[in-house]
Amino acid sequence: MEEVSAGGIVVDFDSPDLPVAIIARINRGGRLEWCLPKGHPENEETDGVAAVREIEEETGIAGRVISPLGSIDYWFSVSGHRVHKTVHHFLLEAVGGELTTENDPDHEAVDVAWVKIDDLGRRLSFPNERRIADIAREFIIHQL
Repeated sequence: MEEVSAGGIVVDFDSPDLPVAIIARINRGGRLEWCLPKGHPENEETDGVAAVREIEEETGIAGRVISPLGSIDYWFSVSGHRVHKTVHHFLLEAVGGELTTENDPDHEAVDVAWVKIDDLGRRLSFPNERRIADIAREFIIHQL
């Protein structure tokens, strides 16, 4: 099976620490994992539009896409099926909203937090998402 998701890194550029909104989920083993918000595109949504919607649903923060950051892919099993998942990540500028998980229709996010961009790599649970965080940080340093 193939799955596609979109999400990414939404940054508050008005704060000197450049905080990023991330979410916490409970994994199948019952452990808390901090990760980047993401989800499946709906209907005819582009990946960028899906990323904006999913980030706002899961974090409460509205964003505007600045740049694509790349994609990651991985395999997992669910209900006896092997799933190949590709996640397209984007860098977004926070343009409004307040941190909350109340608008997450799937109720997957159990917590949400602002994390300084310099601390993001230490906070995220997955190496592939830490790599995306490094790409975002480098883009901000050299492009913005």
